[in-house]
Formats: sequence, structure tokens, C-alpha cells
Amino acid sequence: MLARVQSTGRPRLRLYIGAAPGVGKTYSMLRDAHDARRQGIDAVVGFVETYGRADTEAQVGDLEVVPRRSIEYRGVVLEEMDVDGILERRPQLCIVDELAHSNVPGSRHEKRYQDVLELLDSGITVMTAVNIQHLETLNDAVGRATGVRVRETVPDTFLDRADEVVNVDVTVEELRSRLRQGKVYKPDKVEQALTNFFREGNLSTLRELALRAVADEVGEKAASYRQREGLEPALIPERVMVCMSSAEQAPRVLRTGARIAGRLGARWYAVYVETPQEAPGRIDRQDRDALARNVVLAESLGATVVRVRADRPADGLIAFANREGITHVIFGQSARSRMEILWKGSTLNRFLEEVRDAAVQVVPLDQ
Repeated sequence: MLARVQSTGRPRLRLYIGAAPGVGKTYSMLRDAHDARRQGIDAVVGFVETYGRADTEAQVGDLEVVPRRSIEYRGVVLEEMDVDGILERRPQLCIVDELAHSNVPGSRHEKRYQDVLELLDSGITVMTAVNIQHLETLNDAVGRATGVRVRETVPDTFLDRADEVVNVDVTVEELRSRLRQGKVYKPDKVEQALTNFFREGNLSTLRELALRAVADEVGEKAASYRQREGLEPALIPERVMVCMSSAEQAPRVLRTGARIAGRLGARWYAVYVETPQEAPGRIDRQDRDALARNVVLAESLGATVVRVRADRPADGLIAFANREGITHVIFGQSARSRMEILWKGSTLNRFLEEVRDAAVQVVPLDQ
């Protein structure tokens, strides 16, 4: 990474991913920053949160730290990363911790990952870190596995932007041992953490998700490289279609589709069929607002959003799938009675009857 920065001058993004707090992401970044400086790279710390961990604080050492910016919000003065200060300083390499952080209202950007993108656009190489549960498409999986719904997320397109993805991994036993030793949280929070988020089952699941996510990303980048270099014939490209609706449950279907598309290295579409009942002048306001939110989410996850007009949803979906050569389709299916299906028909059944060359996955939804 250092050699490429020096030889090309192109800013690069290195993303450190871990299964949970305490695995050593921040420590690893700081260690690598020291290595970079010893090799002549002008490196600074844009933002690091040590949470009082002695080892991490010691690892900052004599690295230059850009002072934070103070922002008053509701009578309280809070500190955020000073993007303007970093841009004025113009280092070659900047360390930015807590990638999924939401900035205080009034900041330059709403999210810290947007700050990072601006630094990259300005020619500054960035090392940054995130826990696996903050990736947008894993939001549902983490919630089901751990019972904890993560509110601060980073779009998976940011993962695609990374030039290098580093998995910082320790065993479940080692992480829980660090927790007991007070190396992750303060002593008064240890027992609560051990019996809740840091249960062995939770950590095993998160560790598996982190390993898979990094493996998928490495495989996708390797496949792209082989194709660019002509090392093997290009395969028939996969194409993924997610059937998007105006339902409140649609985000779960979109996230599932994004994960599948990512693993396949495929382009994917979020397709919404506008029927006469949901034309702009007739659609219910609540459905219209939900649809707008779903469109924003789909775009943030990297989808090409397509609006198709048809008398029935099945007609539009079938026509689009056949025209674009779709190979994988993701439906959301809420519970419906046999009478409802007989009376209104089943979009899924019609699709299965008429599109034979696509793999179909159904994501169960709550009513």
C-alpha cells in the first residue's frame, strides 16, 4: 500500500473490519501508521477514540493528532473530526476511527464515512475501521442473531470503494478474556456485556459474518483483477433483480438482494412496478413516503432503481427479467391466505411459471 501511494500518488482506502469492539482494529491502524511514517509517509491522526484503553493510547505515541472541532448542540459542546483542519494540513495519510459514527447536527456531513470520502476526493489516503454489524446489508442478520438493532450503518458501496480490506480477528475466547481484563469496557460494564452482546453465540456469529464479508470482498476484487488482466475468460455475468414495493418491510428484501449481488459480484436492480392503483395521483401518502425511503436505501446499497409501469406487478417483473437476462430474483413474501391468492392471484407463482432461467429466493416478511 505504501509503495503504491508513493509511486502513483493516488489516494487509497484501507478498511479494517472486526467482529466486535475490542478485537484490535484501532491498535492495528495506529501500528500501521507508525510503519508508514518510518517509511517517509506524512501520516496524521484525524480521529481516534481509545475509550481509555491503555494499550491503544500508548500506540498513538508521537503521531501528530489534528485537533478536533467543537460544536455546540442543545446546550452541550461536543467534539467531532475537523475535516477542514485535515484538508488544510494536507497529509499523505490520515487515520479515521469509528467509520459508522453519525456526526453532530451542524457538522460538515451527516455521517463520518462521508467525511472520509471527501478526504479521499481531496487526494488524502485514509485508513479507517468499522465493526461488521455496521454494514448496511447485514443489519437484519445482526439484529436477528444478537437481538441488537444497530442504528448507525455504512453502505456496502463503501466496502467496494476500499482498495484493501483487512480483517482484524481474534478468537471468541480471547475477546471475552480481554473484556474481563477491562481492555474493552470499564469494569462496571463487563458483566452486563458478557451476558448480553458479548455472549459466545453472538460473537461466534459476528466473527463468521466478518470472515465471510472479507472473503467475499477479496474474491470479488480478485475476480475483477483476473478479468482486467485477461488471466481467464470472462464468465456470463450474473444479474440480480430485487422486487421492490412500497411496503415498510421492503428494506429487508433490499438488504438480502444487495448481499447476494455482492457475493456474486453482480450488477443488481431494485425494480418497482407502478400499477394504475399506485400511479402518482392515486398512491396512498403513507405508501408514497415508504416507497421514497425504499428508493433511497436501494440506491445507497448500490442498486440501479427501475420503475416499470404495468397493470399487474407480475407483468412488469416478468417483462423486465426477460429483457435484461436476470439470473437471480429476490421476492418478499408476507403471509397470505389461500383465499387471497385465489382471489388476487400470486405474483410469485406467475413469475415462476413464466421465467424458467432465473434462481428465485423468497424472503419471509412479517404481516
